[in-house]
Amino acid sequence: MADSDPKPEQPDSEIDATEAVAEPAENDAAEPEKSAVAALEAEVAQLKDQLLRALAETENVRRRAERETSDARKYAAAPLLKDLLGVADNLTRAIASVPEDATDERLTTLLDGVKLTEKELAGAFARHNVVKLEPLGEALDPHRHEAMFEVPDPEKANGTVVQVIQPGYLLHDRLLRPARVGVAKSTPAAKPEQGAAKPETDGEEPPQPGSHVDTSA
Repeated sequence: MADSDPKPEQPDSEIDATEAVAEPAENDAAEPEKSAVAALEAEVAQLKDQLLRALAETENVRRRAERETSDARKYAAAPLLKDLLGVADNLTRAIASVPEDATDERLTTLLDGVKLTEKELAGAFARHNVVKLEPLGEALDPHRHEAMFEVPDPEKANGTVVQVIQPGYLLHDRLLRPARVGVAKSTPAAKPEQGAAKPETDGEEPPQPGSHVDTSA
C-alpha cells in the first residue's frame, strides 16, 4: 500500500496573519476588565470616604453627649442655689445690724446662732463649688460685676471697685449673680488760675506799702 501524501505545510505568511488577528482580540477582552477594576476602585474609595465621615460624625456626637451630660451634672443645682443667695444676703444683713458692743446676753446668743447658720450655708456653697465674689479694689469686669454708681476719687483709676453693695456668686465657671458695685471716677486735677498780668516796671521793683510818705500836704 502506498504511503499517503503528507499534508502540505502552511506558508509562514499565513501563520503570521493568524497571530496578527488573535492579538487585537486579546486586547479587546482586557479593556472591559480594566474598566471594571477602575470602577471597583472608585467605589471602594467612595465607601471608605463615607465610612470615615460616619466615624467622625459618631465621635462628634459622642463628645457632645459627654459634654452635655457633664454640664447637666455641674449646673443641675443652679436654680436652687440662686434661690438660696437671698437667704445668704439676709443672714449677712442680720449680723451687720447688731452693734459690736452689744451686751444683751439673749441678743449675743441669737447673734452667735445666726453666725453659725451663715457659716454652715457658706460650707454648703463651697461643697457645691459656689464661689463668692467680693471684688473690692479690683477693676470692673462687666462679665461679673454690675456697676450701680460712680464715686469721684482722684486717687483711684477709672472703673476701680470702691464699694460692694451686694456680693456676686459663681457656680464652677458660670455666673449665678453679678456683684453689684460702686466704681471710682477719677477727676482731673484743677488747673491753677491765671492771675492778672503784672504791670511793667522797667526793671524797678514796685514800692512797698508804707515806704513812701506824702509830705506835700
